Amino acid sequence: MSTEPVIAAVDGSDDSLGALDWAVDAARRRAAPLRVVHVRQYAAWGQADVLVAGPPDAQGDPVLDEVRARLAGTGEPAAEYVALEGVPGAVLPELGTDAQLLVLGSRGRGGFASLLLGSNGLAAARDADCPVVVVPRPGREVHGDGPTEPGPRVVVGLHADSPDDATLAFAFAEAALRAARVQVIAAYPWPVQTWSAPGQLIPPAVDQEAVESETRALAEGFLAPHRKRHPEVRADTEAVPGDAAGHLVAASQDADLVVVGRHRRRLLAPARMMGSVTQAVLLHAASPIAVVPPAPLEQ
Repeated sequence: MSTEPVIAAVDGSDDSLGALDWAVDAARRRAAPLRVVHVRQYAAWGQADVLVAGPPDAQGDPVLDEVRARLAGTGEPAAEYVALEGVPGAVLPELGTDAQLLVLGSRGRGGFASLLLGSNGLAAARDADCPVVVVPRPGREVHGDGPTEPGPRVVVGLHADSPDDATLAFAFAEAALRAARVQVIAAYPWPVQTWSAPGQLIPPAVDQEAVESETRALAEGFLAPHRKRHPEVRADTEAVPGDAAGHLVAASQDADLVVVGRHRRRLLAPARMMGSVTQAVLLHAASPIAVVPPAPLEQ
């Protein structure tokens, strides 16, 4: 196991305390140290977006004192407590440079009540160097029939045309830690339509069953090394037509975790990007969501 910590970002809100509980469980499963961080926000104007250490022992911070009281007597390993000052949207992503996991709530204090995901969560999920888990508020409703069978389950999205190995590796490793099965959602575009003249559509020339079969075969090929690495993990592949985000959100009902990838930086767009599917899942999934940065390109 990695000795890098699991970091829980807290601000005293109910959302962040829910994320703290998830992070405590994640650290225990990984036999990893737990680091609890409170970013004390100052005004964004006239300030540098840098990490400024607070008191060395973070004593006297009411948010961290609340966390200490919450964890006292639970039998959990002693946590490290850190107080920082800065703009949370800039500070939080930097925490991922020496962490194996960064966990935060979907919306903290000071956010607009109408937003399903705060700007700090978006910034961390987009920019952190480590996987980021966003824990939504309990009670999010999603449309769908729910899981076909009970039991722990990790959902992962797979783009058959451009799969990301880091996303699949994270999903299988997390499933192994939880004794869970992996539900792989491989969506393919359908219906396929082309235009021949203004206002005239040509019916698809390919058979949907053939597209579904090819998608499933590609997915199974990408999953093979992960099955070999984790033979104890059962993985079920679902090749489904249409909107990947909608299928992932529906599958999040009663799931332990939904795992999605983050786009790799592009030559003409060097800023980090998440992609529309990942953003939609972050906004609407009922379960915690892990956003995994892409694997480094081989030299």
